[in-house]
Amino acid sequence: MVKNKHVLPSDRKYKRLIKVEAKTNPNYGKSPDERSIKELLNNGMINLDKPCGPTSHQVDSWVKEVLEVEKIGHGGTLDPNATGVLPIGINDATRGLQALLSAGKEYVGVMKLHKDVDKKKIMDVCKEFVGQITQLPPLRSAVKRVRRKRQIYYIEVIQVKGREVLFRVGCESGTYVRTLAVDIGKKLKCGAHLSELRRTRVGNLSEEESVILQDVKDVYVFWKEEKNEEKIREIILPMEKMLDHLPKIVIRDSAVDALCHGADLAVPGVVEVDSYIKKGDVAAVLTLKGEGVALVNTLMSTEEIIQKDTGICTNLERVFMKKGTYPSIWKKT
Repeated sequence: MVKNKHVLPSDRKYKRLIKVEAKTNPNYGKSPDERSIKELLNNGMINLDKPCGPTSHQVDSWVKEVLEVEKIGHGGTLDPNATGVLPIGINDATRGLQALLSAGKEYVGVMKLHKDVDKKKIMDVCKEFVGQITQLPPLRSAVKRVRRKRQIYYIEVIQVKGREVLFRVGCESGTYVRTLAVDIGKKLKCGAHLSELRRTRVGNLSEEESVILQDVKDVYVFWKEEKNEEKIREIILPMEKMLDHLPKIVIRDSAVDALCHGADLAVPGVVEVDSYIKKGDVAAVLTLKGEGVALVNTLMSTEEIIQKDTGICTNLERVFMKKGTYPSIWKKT
């Protein structure tokens, strides 16, 4: 069997382990797939294919106007000239965009060399950039210009045509691909710049499943005029889609509201847990109905969570669910 060489952190597969048997009360909460369109418009996301030209913030404004909502946010800014996968969070779902930071991203780009270079040398030098690299953000970046370490998961040289190099790169969130091209050019001693860039993946969100801006407008107008939900449900997805790549911890109904009020998760509240969780990992907490409750940092491994009966197993990082969605059974002090 040939091992896939294009692997991002989001490609890891987990196995769900049951700690205790528990049931959920049908009177509270709702499976993400059962949400109404209005609920999706308040807590949904879009896997958008950003066009060349507008800034990511301009795209946000356009989507906000089309969907007639109060708040729109995006995960991972793309330059005006870059295209591809731009995750869009609608209203409350903007809280979930942070979860994508650990997913990893894939880009396809064209690097323009400033001098002729042998193809084998190009491929050899590109391989040297796989692993941990240090980058200085470009002058026009929105972040402070300090050197930062980023992980490059893979670089594939797809084609070399004259001085143009078509390549695919999988990298950690926050990696500047334009800077990467410049650094490769320096290593080749010929100089280089990035002439084209397309983001093909953000975690499990791929370009094959992305939609264009016109699609968003068409399905929304069709839903408003014809009350047909089929097409709009294909485009506006539950916010839990942004949590796909993360290991999951499933909790009892009685533990949900405590987390919504800022409490850390105690072991007795856990019903199911995914395999391979280590202390210090980022995980998503779900209800028994599959609703996203919170983003957490783990204080115990999968084995410890399964074996122990007491103790705090996670620290709260970000709450997704609104207070009061589930009844308050915990004691307030």
